Amino acid sequence: MKKINLFISLILIIIGCSDSNSSNNKYVDPFIGTGGHGHTYPGATVPFGMVQLSPDNGTQGWDWCSGYHISDSVIVGFSHTHLSGTGIGDLYDISVMPHVGDADLTQIVGDYKELNYSSTFSHDNESAEPGYYSVELDSGNIHVELTATERTGFHRYTFDEEGNTQIVLDLGYAQNWDRTVDTQLNIESKTLLTGYRFSKGWARDQRVYFAIEFSTPFSDEMAIKDEILVTDGKGKKNPVKRSKAKFNFNLSEKNELLVKVGISSASIDGALKSIAVENPDWDFEKIKMNASEKWQQQLNKIDVVSEQDEIKQIFYTALYHVNLAPTIFSDLNGQYKGPDGNIHTVRDRTQYTIFSLWDTFRAYHPLVTITHDDMTADLINSMLAHFDKYGLLPVWELAGNETNTMTGYHAIPVIADAIAKGMKGFDYERAYVAMKASGMQDIRDVDAYREHGFIPTNLGRNNGNKSVTNTLEYSYDDWCIAQVALTLGKIEDFHYFMDRANSYAELFDKKTGFMRGKNIDGSWRSPFDPFYVNHFDSDYTEGNAWQYIWFAPHDPQGLINLFGSKEAFIAKLDTLFTVDSKLIGEHVSTDVSGLIGQYAHGNEPSHHIAYLYNYAGEPWKTQRMVRKILAEQYRAAPDGLSGNEDCGQMSAWYVISAMGFYPVNPANGIYVIGSPLFKDMTVNVGGGKQFRIIAENNSDGNIYIQSAELNGKPLSQSYIHHSDVKAGGELSFVMGPEPNKDLWNSPKSFPPSMSKIK
Repeated sequence: MKKINLFISLILIIIGCSDSNSSNNKYVDPFIGTGGHGHTYPGATVPFGMVQLSPDNGTQGWDWCSGYHISDSVIVGFSHTHLSGTGIGDLYDISVMPHVGDADLTQIVGDYKELNYSSTFSHDNESAEPGYYSVELDSGNIHVELTATERTGFHRYTFDEEGNTQIVLDLGYAQNWDRTVDTQLNIESKTLLTGYRFSKGWARDQRVYFAIEFSTPFSDEMAIKDEILVTDGKGKKNPVKRSKAKFNFNLSEKNELLVKVGISSASIDGALKSIAVENPDWDFEKIKMNASEKWQQQLNKIDVVSEQDEIKQIFYTALYHVNLAPTIFSDLNGQYKGPDGNIHTVRDRTQYTIFSLWDTFRAYHPLVTITHDDMTADLINSMLAHFDKYGLLPVWELAGNETNTMTGYHAIPVIADAIAKGMKGFDYERAYVAMKASGMQDIRDVDAYREHGFIPTNLGRNNGNKSVTNTLEYSYDDWCIAQVALTLGKIEDFHYFMDRANSYAELFDKKTGFMRGKNIDGSWRSPFDPFYVNHFDSDYTEGNAWQYIWFAPHDPQGLINLFGSKEAFIAKLDTLFTVDSKLIGEHVSTDVSGLIGQYAHGNEPSHHIAYLYNYAGEPWKTQRMVRKILAEQYRAAPDGLSGNEDCGQMSAWYVISAMGFYPVNPANGIYVIGSPLFKDMTVNVGGGKQFRIIAENNSDGNIYIQSAELNGKPLSQSYIHHSDVKAGGELSFVMGPEPNKDLWNSPKSFPPSMSKIK
């Protein structure tokens, strides 16, 4: 009997080890991106969770936009909202900090690290995995563990030292752009607190209601709420809200304290319901396991075969980052704060927030249509709800606010892409009304663009600032509007917006071969240097002329025609990757990073460029360059991202490029072939279907495609359709060490463009 039981046990172990449902979480390292300029956070959250419970270092600065940077060694609190990989610091709501001793709430400091309840820590005593974070605080030897549900954060503190055990609640905590405006703290009982924190910064009207529950009653408390003037490093005095409270606890021999925090943007009742429904018990391990299982469900949507654990670590961490944003915004009552300042209610769907659309329209949202098509309608309906209250589609929406950050109006390609792919669950006519309204607005220099066919660099409400970028991006967005107009039979609108889609060509200077700023009289802005970058005053957004020649994703053939020939186009494209990486200017943008020549992978405008060789008949150069970027611009290290993560776009590029293709035009349902990273990859595309990508002989040396088949038939063009992927099936490649220059080199094999080949 013992032998039989042992045999059964071995079989179960083997089954468990081979089951993909227990494999992929272990490859995720949440610390990737917390160094360099990645701006990610390491804390606990669930996929698309409203709560992002993570440590804050208290350091003011660009590299602390997420509240945390791997170079730091101090923690001042654990707050419940954070942005993943953005270039602007905001949120950090409801900061909680355990302490042994007597926290001084009256202390006035110029640096949060000077607070007597802050603590140093060692990264050797810190760990993170999907849905869980832990750290040892040196002050008081406190073991901190964090996990989360969608709308609650769950803390477990274990105190190793005897002494006055306290919890500090800092509603006034603010970092970088964020400033506390108003707070309220209600002591409902010895175990329950409620209240709110209102703040402004990048999000001008941010509201977080909270409910906090303790596993042990506190013995006494102290609270202060006032405003003081704090002198900054330049001698200027700034008003700072001090809204703090501390709670003393007499713990049992176990010395363990559990804290549950529920939040809502609409009401205290919504925050209370979050705890009551999502986290009703005090079983930390259960919530941690549930969070882990939710991550497994997401990470198991793609299975890869590789002997290199480091590559799998990079890939699955990228897939993890893709599932962090947008985040749930409606509470369990279906309520959320709208951009009009009022509370709104949704039924039978989820309202989302954090739309970093200048970044995510490029690869993130097309990837979502592959892996999360059941979520796409809710994302679009969230944008349409924003339109209903604000009058325009979101540009960069945060916590029920329009920040109007960055250029273009890129909710439009996201919606157009979903319509092109035939996705259901939202009203196409209503969506078109919203798209057209954004295309016909009179702000953001759209009026100047409509009047002149481009944005003159010496006109516009912003004095032409970012004139080239805006003209190019509006031109692409207008092509997207035109396609939806055609689908809906609005032929007059179709022709109007198609005419505007040609506007990018107005800024092409044939003499220099660059897109340049043009004055209202038709003259070029001078002086001109394609290496010049100025973050604050330039014709280009976070880039230069080298990076912006290439932005006409709806019309690469049109670009080729402007250059005069595909040979001239390819020569310029080759030069982009080999020219000097110098950047000149008095305010060079830190975002222009990850340079290969003047190609800047650390910022989104470059992300489609390597795939453009396919449009000129030299796809083998795309294959070479894509594999170079995959190998050099991503590493399994805290500084392993070449730029801001930007709410999933930097990682989405890696995930979808690893599949062997990329949406150069992210709104036409076409994926342009690159070079697959893995020998074997299986993508669960929904509806019980799988799309498998096989790359025979694939290796670090065999990066070139020798031949390709789709579902057993030769692939005659250098692209596939979204419908090919969603139908399930198999895309197979044979790889080799030398390029097959005869593959996909004829015009009939090129991906489609707006312009015809001349």
